[in-house]
Amino acid sequence: MSTVPALDAVELTVGYGSDPVVEGITLSLRPGESLALVGTNGSGKSTLLKTMLGLIPSLAGSLQVLGGTPGSRPKRIAYLGQAHTARFVVPIRSVEVVRMGRFAALGLFGRTSARDRQLVAEAMTHMEVTHLADQPLRSLSGGQQQRIYLAQVIAHDADLLVLDEPTGGLDISGRERYREMVEAALARGAAVVTATHDIGEAATCDQVLLLNRRIVAQGPPQQVLNTARLLETFGITLQGIQHDDHHDFVIGEMPHGHEHGHEHDHDHRH
Repeated sequence: MSTVPALDAVELTVGYGSDPVVEGITLSLRPGESLALVGTNGSGKSTLLKTMLGLIPSLAGSLQVLGGTPGSRPKRIAYLGQAHTARFVVPIRSVEVVRMGRFAALGLFGRTSARDRQLVAEAMTHMEVTHLADQPLRSLSGGQQQRIYLAQVIAHDADLLVLDEPTGGLDISGRERYREMVEAALARGAAVVTATHDIGEAATCDQVLLLNRRIVAQGPPQQVLNTARLLETFGITLQGIQHDDHHDFVIGEMPHGHEHGHEHDHDHRH
């Protein structure tokens, strides 16, 4: 396993043009570690991800990604953005979408090898979409499409996975396959960065960064995911109730004089 950090940020400011969104980000993520960026839409999660990928420049500070400048290691990074849902104009087959995970390694005119085909087949098997291989992507449900894109991420066999709301649209089985995907990536020494508003998902990561157009808190989930900091992040109180094999997160007292609520998010993390 490499000793070079997957991510190394020092006093990093991210934003657009001259408009900073989040300032003063300092973090280090090693190979085999996971980081959750937690917050609502507009909190800065996607802005930070795009900066890591080199899609937008940083505004201040320094950022190293896999030992290089952001965007300089495309073969080693797999990215899953939000809300793809059938963006292809032509009726491309699902298996072709998964094969795109090998494009960075192959180059534009590279020929696929037995290893490439094996990675694609294994990725589709893992996400349980082999039976959808010849189906046009746009004919699939949103959850099935998300499984196809996650299979593409697996097929990339990357050293850094950058995932923006990866469990959107997935059913319970799909979420289990996703969790196993992340665990397998970490076990082989990849690092994983996930932008999410799912507290249960964040609780499984090594590090958590709570964002609300600023850093609310950062550190291990057991230190960061508490009622007061979640209130600062989301504007509501979430209470964690420990059961034998999972946490329930329950909406507690609402700010601004609202009544108490007790709605489970029904997303148990085992």
